[in-house]
Amino acid sequence: MAKITKEEALRYHSDGRAGKIEVIPTKPYSTQYDLSLAYTPGVAEPCLEIEKNPKDAYRYTAKNNLVAVMSNGTAVLGLGNIGALAGKPVMEGKGLLFKVFADVDVFDIEIDKTGIEEFIDVAKAIAPTFGGINLEDIKAPECFEIEERLKAELDIPVFHDDQHGTAIISGAGLINALEIIGKDISKIKVVVNGAGASGISCTKLYLNLGVKRENIYMLDSKGLITTRRKDLNKYKQLFAQDSDLVTLKDVIKGADVFLGLSKGNILSQDMVRSMAKDPIVFAMANPTPEISYEDAMAARPDIIMATGRSDYPNQINNVLGFPFIFRGALDVKATNINEEMKMAASKALAQLAKQHVPEKVNAAYKTKNLEFGREYIIPKPLDPRLITEVAPAVAKAAMDSGVARETIDDWDKYKIELLKRMGLYNKLINDVHIKAKHYPKRILFSDAEHYKVLKAVQIVRDEKIAEPILLGRKQAIRETAEKNHLNIEGLTIIDFCCDMELARRERFAAQFFEIRKRKGITYEEAFEKMSDPTYFGMMMVEYGEADGFLTGFSTKYANTLRPALQIIGSNNSLGHIAGMYIVQTKRGPIFFADTTVNIQPSGRTIADTTILTANEVRKFNIDPVVALISYSNFGTIRDGSPQRVREAIEILHRDYPDLLVDGEMQANYAFDKELRKAKYPFTKIGDHDVNTIIFPNLSSGNIAYKMMHELADCEVIGPILLGIRKPVHILQMESSVRQIVDMAAITAVDAQENKEEII
Repeated sequence: MAKITKEEALRYHSDGRAGKIEVIPTKPYSTQYDLSLAYTPGVAEPCLEIEKNPKDAYRYTAKNNLVAVMSNGTAVLGLGNIGALAGKPVMEGKGLLFKVFADVDVFDIEIDKTGIEEFIDVAKAIAPTFGGINLEDIKAPECFEIEERLKAELDIPVFHDDQHGTAIISGAGLINALEIIGKDISKIKVVVNGAGASGISCTKLYLNLGVKRENIYMLDSKGLITTRRKDLNKYKQLFAQDSDLVTLKDVIKGADVFLGLSKGNILSQDMVRSMAKDPIVFAMANPTPEISYEDAMAARPDIIMATGRSDYPNQINNVLGFPFIFRGALDVKATNINEEMKMAASKALAQLAKQHVPEKVNAAYKTKNLEFGREYIIPKPLDPRLITEVAPAVAKAAMDSGVARETIDDWDKYKIELLKRMGLYNKLINDVHIKAKHYPKRILFSDAEHYKVLKAVQIVRDEKIAEPILLGRKQAIRETAEKNHLNIEGLTIIDFCCDMELARRERFAAQFFEIRKRKGITYEEAFEKMSDPTYFGMMMVEYGEADGFLTGFSTKYANTLRPALQIIGSNNSLGHIAGMYIVQTKRGPIFFADTTVNIQPSGRTIADTTILTANEVRKFNIDPVVALISYSNFGTIRDGSPQRVREAIEILHRDYPDLLVDGEMQANYAFDKELRKAKYPFTKIGDHDVNTIIFPNLSSGNIAYKMMHELADCEVIGPILLGIRKPVHILQMESSVRQIVDMAAITAVDAQENKEEII
């Protein structure tokens, strides 16, 4: 990660709208009627309902999704007691994280009071506004009493993240680190350096996980906390040892775990060397750890190391916890965040780290294949699965422990709601995946020597989307798998160029020669083409040795399309094929065609493309509403592409009268139905929302979907080959792993439904 300069940090916070958060309306406000509903007189109605039943505040206001981030600025980050106002940028940052990671709204509340009673009075007075309170950057020991009192006196969740966030995340890391090295949690020696809010809370959670109190050695700035010391508050007294030891150097000997929540560079290499076999070191002072990652690794190659920094493996980052903990608590209207909920969050994080890591996460952290092990014991903050793993675990623990005021009965539905809330749910492709899993088909993958293809294959098999068959050089495939820790055991690999496949190449060559012998090909040429994986794979599908074929990852589209046409052919009487992309937008999926095949189509070809596309759209359980677009509207231009589009419309209106299709029209008229109705009320598509766009030529279609992908940040799925007789799809060159997986699912569903459709 690039070094952050003072100037860049100040510019980030000051440029444009100052600060990092804003309030936006969630209801219409553009008309006088809207404003009357929002404020007077309409607002009186929900006020009266809440007066009769205070619980209705959750129904009629934003209370249930609103958290107060409260601080008095007495212990800000590593800055110390800088005051309430100076701590405001941190509280705004916390609000930003709540929103972007879990869609929880936040008001940051900076209280210019340092006394316990004053802080508690303010918090209790404003509590009716909020569904929960996140305490932040309050020094110990005051923070302990403030949280305890507020939890006892309020009926909404109160959570001091500085205490519990680090505990929950590091607890997950401890669970997994111990599993990796095979140590029993009840027998390990734990040294905790730092007896502030985080240190004490972490240690309490470790006790709940199974660490024995007598095996915990806690140090503060004066050394080991012992029964001989008379300067201990009640929180430190819980961990006092009957010992004559004083210094960290003495205490660390033979320790299995070091937990640092103190200051930088206080743990030496010699101290690390004195620890037990396979030491676990969580050095979480920030920005300078108690020992640097480089020094720790140099001291002990058998170490498992975690820090609070993002530029080293195993970052103990509180953002893995608090957004999702509050999400789960709010969604069941919990009255509290209790120990059961914290433990559930910790265990959910530990379990998530053992699952296969989505390629999106690998890409975000510029790694190839993160996998559970010494350098990956906790999930990464940008893992999109956090919200569907941690929040449900917390919500369920709230229900099981009796602090939930509402219950969740359908957990699958709840997870979908969470994904929708975060804009991560793609119903269309999710339904395709589900359908593919019902009856897995044999899908052949070419380019299987490439990492992305092989990673996608592993996901396809693990998720039971299809039964993969690999096409490529066996040795190269195995080397790629071994290098990237991919499991391909048990998969069929067809090394089409090896001597063992000679008989099959000869058979395919004879069959291909029979197909093309009157189209200029000799047997020798046919045999030569069977050394091309694309031709070989097409023959496997044509003769039933695979149910579908996914190819094109490393070859030009046209070079891959030609063998498909020569061997598989089209499924319609006119021999037309086309290409389609699915563009996922905020208004739902939009289907774009032709984006890959026909360079300058005739009116007839445009009409055929429309029918092929409409048939494909119906496969996704969507009724097609089709606009044929150009640069003119309904006859304003009399030649060129508008004329060809009009010819297509004449054919479609005549031969397919039930299809909702019209054109030619400009793109803005296609998507703005009010504008379309005002100017062209005669259109056949009326006030329907267009979901399918047919382009007048390949250039416009190809440009459009790529611009949507790059500028609008839309997810794009495809290309989907239309009109081909058997399930064959051609990937974009260098497709992402996710795109390959999605196209494999589409190919598998096509194989389930494969039949010729004559148009």
